[in-house]
Amino acid sequence: MRIFIHLLVATLVAMTAVGCSGLRPDFVKQASTALPPVVDTPSARYIASELNGHAEQSGFRLLGNNINALLSRVALADHAQHSLDLQYYIFHNDATGRLIAQHLLAAADRGVRVRILLDDLNLTDEDRLLDALDAHENIEIRRFNPFQTRAPSMLSKVAQFALEGRRLNRRMHNKSFIADNTAAIIGGRNIGADYFGADKETNFRDLDLVAIGPVVKEASQIFDDYWNCDAAFPVAAYKNTRDTPPDLARLRSTLQHDARAFEQSDYALASLEELPNGATADRRGEWFWGAATVIADQPEKIDARDDNPALRIGPKLKTMIDAAQTEVLVMSPYFVPGDSGASFLSALAQRGVSTKILTNSLAATDEPAAHTGYARYRHRLLEGGVQLYELRPAPGEKQSATAHGTSSGVSLHAKAVVGDDEHVFIGSMNMDQRSKLLNTEMGVIIDSPALAHAVKKFFDDASAPQNAFHVVLQDSPDTNAHAAKMSWLWSKDGATMSADSEPDATKGRRFEVFMLRLLPIEGLL
Repeated sequence: MRIFIHLLVATLVAMTAVGCSGLRPDFVKQASTALPPVVDTPSARYIASELNGHAEQSGFRLLGNNINALLSRVALADHAQHSLDLQYYIFHNDATGRLIAQHLLAAADRGVRVRILLDDLNLTDEDRLLDALDAHENIEIRRFNPFQTRAPSMLSKVAQFALEGRRLNRRMHNKSFIADNTAAIIGGRNIGADYFGADKETNFRDLDLVAIGPVVKEASQIFDDYWNCDAAFPVAAYKNTRDTPPDLARLRSTLQHDARAFEQSDYALASLEELPNGATADRRGEWFWGAATVIADQPEKIDARDDNPALRIGPKLKTMIDAAQTEVLVMSPYFVPGDSGASFLSALAQRGVSTKILTNSLAATDEPAAHTGYARYRHRLLEGGVQLYELRPAPGEKQSATAHGTSSGVSLHAKAVVGDDEHVFIGSMNMDQRSKLLNTEMGVIIDSPALAHAVKKFFDDASAPQNAFHVVLQDSPDTNAHAAKMSWLWSKDGATMSADSEPDATKGRRFEVFMLRLLPIEGLL
């Protein structure tokens, strides 16, 4: 009864807040589209010279290094002369987010049109940063599938989920950073310290691509589709919008102070040592070339009552995987294949295709709930011949007794597939039911043996015995395959180690997962 009363009160509070600062029903949104690719800048001329001789192909550089991934975004912002389009699930108001914000503001000051589309779920104190930027005449911020209130408290969010859970559970997970419609970064990273190796507690192993060529225009079209869709709302669509030019002036002063502090940080000094010649996007070098296609879920996916394969990218990725003849490598931090996915991967392995999966171990994951969905299919996949690898926590580090969204200090966040050492997918899509049915996702499918080899090297390094647990079925005299038990194998200081339960997971984490497995939540994972 008390819970009901609290929820009722929260609902009334949320409804009152909507009346004060809710979305305006009469607001008319102005459509806009990507500007034509530039040809008159040093960056554009360099890209044109690189594309010469690669008709219909796109060029790619792999961003496996966190520092490189951050500084490449900074470099694209600094080189932009006409337009910058950003689309992200998360944009944290931390040192790295504010660094990128400062460079976006500098670009806007020199006349660059900046459009930023962000999913609204995780916008908390970021609202103050981004909405102040929105006061600039050359910057517009839009929020995807927003809450009814502009800066909802946690209590208000809970109440609004109670009222509109089906809508608010659908999120935009896409990630792209497009400069002058000539270069783009597409992949798995959000904007935040933990995605760039700058967080003191948690950091992710991730993958992005710097792209040039025809795929950039495709990414721009996808951005426009989302920017102009019914679910994207400008800040000005809220009542009582309060950010003004003085707010922007105060933000300038704050960002300049933060930038000076960042330049003196250990992270910044390490970046100079690690990347002495600048970020990948800021220097000349070799590109991986190949025919490529950017694929993305349709924005209408968030409104679909039932699963409509025509609205999502899953079938295209499945076609790529199904075409493999010798080997498939899959990296996914949250791996919940479901019955159909487990059957598909097992059938792939049983027809002779070496099928390897790399995901997070229980000790390394930042999402214990997702691990419960994965664990449910682990034995079945092993029986089907699928090889499973689980990223280990950082040496000497373990998660707290109850995770609450934190990890061991290192977690896998890369989402990639390699087929036959020739075909590659890199993007935002996890191999789980949430990405399949609830979130919108995007990525790139590329035919490039050289790039495939580079991604395979990333996989092999992450899944090596010193970095990952290899999960296997123990030999058993019992003829019943289901009686075989699982074992975890890894290497420590050159010695082979093994365990018959999930290594390095605390009792608190095990209990947490045990309780989560009792809940019917697989469709939400």
